[in-house]
Amino acid sequence: IRILKPIKHFTAKNADEVYNQIQSIRWEDYLDVNKTFAIDAVVFSDEFRHSKFVSYKVKDAIVDYFREKTGKRPSVRLSNPDVLLNIHIAQTTCTLSLDSSGESLHRRGYRQEAVEAPLNEVLAAGMILMTGWRGECDLIDPMCGSGTIPIEAALIAKNIAPGVFRKGFAFEKWVDFDADMFDEIYNDDSQEREFEHKIYGYDNNPKANEIAIHNVKAAGVSKDVVLKLQPFQQFEQPKEKSIIITNPPYGERISTSDLLGLYQMIGERLKHAFVDNEAWVLSYREECFDQIGLKASQKIPLFNGPLECEFRKYEIFDGKYKEFKSQEGDFRPRREGDFKPRREGGDFKDRKPRGDFRGGRDSRAPREFKGNREPRIPKQEAE
Repeated sequence: IRILKPIKHFTAKNADEVYNQIQSIRWEDYLDVNKTFAIDAVVFSDEFRHSKFVSYKVKDAIVDYFREKTGKRPSVRLSNPDVLLNIHIAQTTCTLSLDSSGESLHRRGYRQEAVEAPLNEVLAAGMILMTGWRGECDLIDPMCGSGTIPIEAALIAKNIAPGVFRKGFAFEKWVDFDADMFDEIYNDDSQEREFEHKIYGYDNNPKANEIAIHNVKAAGVSKDVVLKLQPFQQFEQPKEKSIIITNPPYGERISTSDLLGLYQMIGERLKHAFVDNEAWVLSYREECFDQIGLKASQKIPLFNGPLECEFRKYEIFDGKYKEFKSQEGDFRPRREGDFKPRREGGDFKDRKPRGDFRGGRDSRAPREFKGNREPRIPKQEAE
């Protein structure tokens, strides 16, 4: 969710050693007295117990460096500083880095509003990629909330680059930032592709449906995503080959009057209205999965925030399992063993999702660009 550029590795056993190491850096290569800065400290150490104390020592070293050389000092600004630094300490091993991202990279830029307990955009994209889906068939989220899974799916299917609609990145304020190079990269949509299928998002909450419509429009994927106000009880067998990826309520952050009944209904609808297709369900409670009443062919541990959840795959078939397997089409998501998740950290080494944005692709409403950067012209309009 962020990319750090290390500028110094060192060891330190106490705060004075940290101070001396930081002050020995040639800071005019990264900062000047007219720029603001901030420090984010991450500390896992028996010697350094408080991350804020470490931040203060790094700040003092930088301020004293400029004061001794120029008689002036740069200012600290916690909100939107010109230069954001990260100090990471593991026992006595220290790494000081420039934070190139600024605001967390999971903030794509399209989310206008969110429902209660929205799914993290990066997690949604990772879930989609783990199924093996890249746009080969229709995709359905029958409980889509604010539309995160359908939007991320559309961006993956169309291979739209992450970050395209963000307001900016921290590296744009670096001393060596090359604006021309960035504009060239930013305006290159040669890797984008056409999506020949549809993505469907349903929800029974009118407010969530309204929010999803706004978010889909902001992401510029209204032509690819079909939203409908519809409860899962009314879900019907799709006419085309489809995959379901969904994140139902767990009863943790979102309450529901009959949580187990909800999952029982999910299982009933899958068995009767999703034959010959695959469904992936993210949930937290084992008893909820039990109510689905289907045997999962794959289980992947995932963290949704602090909750250790599971992402389970269900292959829905009518008749014998062997016959179902022999009739599978060209779309064959990853199987057990192809993908080996890590239980801690969620660092999945798979193809990275491509999807993020700097302005609506349908309305072409330009974002507030810095400098002379202009919004991209879509291929259809350019032709």
